Amino acid sequence: MTTPEPAPDSRQIGFGTTGAPTPATADDDIDRVGPLRLPYELVDTLAWARRAGMTGGMAPTAAALAWFDWALHLSFSPGKQRSLWEQAIGAQLRFSRYATEAAMHPGCPDCVTPPEQDGRFADPAWRRWPFNVLQQGFLLQQQWWQSATTGVRGLSPHHADMVSFAARQWLDMVSPSNSPWINPEVLQATAESGGMNLWRGAMNFLDDARRLLTGEAPAGTEDFEVGKDVALTPGKVVLRNRLIELIQYAPTTDKVHAEPVLIVPSWVMKYYILDLSPGNSLVRWLVAQGHTVFIISWKNPDAYDRDLGLDDYRQLGVMAALDAVTRIVPGRKVQAAGYCMGGTLLAIAAAAMARDDDRRLRSLTLLATEVDYRETGEIKVFVDDSQLAWLEAGMWRQGYLTGGQMGGSFQLLNSRDLIWSRQVREYLLGEREGLRDLMAWNADTTRMPYRMHSEYLRRLFMNNDLAEGRWQVGGRPVALADIRVPMFVVGTVRDHVAPWRSVYKIHLLNDAPITFVLTSGGHNAGIVSEPGHPRRSYQIATRAAGGRYVAPEQWQEETPRHEGSWWPAWHDWLAPQAGPRVAPPAMGGAGNGAGAGKAPAALPDAPGSYVRDR
Repeated sequence: MTTPEPAPDSRQIGFGTTGAPTPATADDDIDRVGPLRLPYELVDTLAWARRAGMTGGMAPTAAALAWFDWALHLSFSPGKQRSLWEQAIGAQLRFSRYATEAAMHPGCPDCVTPPEQDGRFADPAWRRWPFNVLQQGFLLQQQWWQSATTGVRGLSPHHADMVSFAARQWLDMVSPSNSPWINPEVLQATAESGGMNLWRGAMNFLDDARRLLTGEAPAGTEDFEVGKDVALTPGKVVLRNRLIELIQYAPTTDKVHAEPVLIVPSWVMKYYILDLSPGNSLVRWLVAQGHTVFIISWKNPDAYDRDLGLDDYRQLGVMAALDAVTRIVPGRKVQAAGYCMGGTLLAIAAAAMARDDDRRLRSLTLLATEVDYRETGEIKVFVDDSQLAWLEAGMWRQGYLTGGQMGGSFQLLNSRDLIWSRQVREYLLGEREGLRDLMAWNADTTRMPYRMHSEYLRRLFMNNDLAEGRWQVGGRPVALADIRVPMFVVGTVRDHVAPWRSVYKIHLLNDAPITFVLTSGGHNAGIVSEPGHPRRSYQIATRAAGGRYVAPEQWQEETPRHEGSWWPAWHDWLAPQAGPRVAPPAMGGAGNGAGAGKAPAALPDAPGSYVRDR
């Protein structure tokens, strides 16, 4: 076994060291040039940075290239053009017949059925004339544009996805459900309330505009204060460095499993998605099952942290936390779990540890985590070389990617529900929807350091360096195939960020025992799926070490479905590997020889201070 590597920053607070990162000495663009050596490189970078500031980091070049590629290839495809003309004429004839019949025979069958997930026209009022004619005409138009932007010969798959995505965004924006003049629900509410719904909606709009301009959190988030309403599980910060606070949670059982659990959440959002309200806190539930739980709380970086890279996150985050956990619980291995990008980072760390014969891990759990980025779903419409050039220019200027930019991209993936339907409800119907804890957490955004986010997008997301053996740690490549500990991998059915088939690819990259779970819900709600949550189900199956590969579609078809939460299944998997029940370790390792120097009492109680950074 090798000696654990030290973290690169020795100025840690806790376990005997203190200090703070040295801030940048100037804010001038010239002083932040970094590796740029030639004058024209500096000129280009400054020019791109200023343009990126005007577009919010979005690349008009990427959109223009996609539309030009689509239009040019469509113009060279007479067969596709003929097909679209025939479809348009057929749709017009169907619509004309429907409009005539609907005017004379209310309740006639629709000529096109909305997709199952489209609830914009679910209200019975949309079945009355003339609103039924409006919504059917729109759905036919939507259907035609789906055909027009797909199946064009020679069009690159990425540009096809971009054009299809953009067309869908435009159609969602001009949907008849968004107009107060032709939305029957809005017209009825206006008639019944004497227009008060529009007055309340205007007040909601002005309040949201004020909050946006002043940087204030969205309405309703004030009801979910960290440490008061959410992130309530008792615990203590036992390590702090320039990037993380490590929280150890207080036991609630007389005896605990000997092997502790270390959770590495994503740094894209705050860690407390896994410790929301007491009723749906994964952390609290694990503690109640007798596990000693540690979790990383990432710092919300600023311009001073612009040069932190992914390997800094590995060393100052995963490895520093692992060192602390093994000091607090000496002689025990660790059951490590990572969520989203935290899981990707944990997989990198586990592969490097396996390469270096560091055997401190007992098991590895990956929650909605991608390690192979070739099929990442719709999120990839935002990432190509042109888009990255604009995004990196914007990050270079300010030193980070803002939380608003990240959150806006995720909202566009489901704009129909997260943007337009919400605006209809709040601005036209005048109904403020009360926030749930998960929605309030989602509004608590974080920033991404320039270097780290650029490395992640270019090397992992675009180049797929980890899955293809090009990712290096300490100057040597790491391979996921080297990991030999059992794995528990969770994918979610409706994941726009880490599609479950992409998560499932871990089966192709590793021969260790893998227990795979496919659970209902999306990227966040599928993971926050506490026992007793209604309408939850999951499938679970284990592939033994060296077992045969099963295609994801076959796996989904053949694996039995279970009602309820997947959390108990995870505990049933963790417990046999967690060792005997023992007395709980002291908080921070006090009294058991863990650490030296500054006492853990000098550090704050959970949820700590980093999670409160705005």
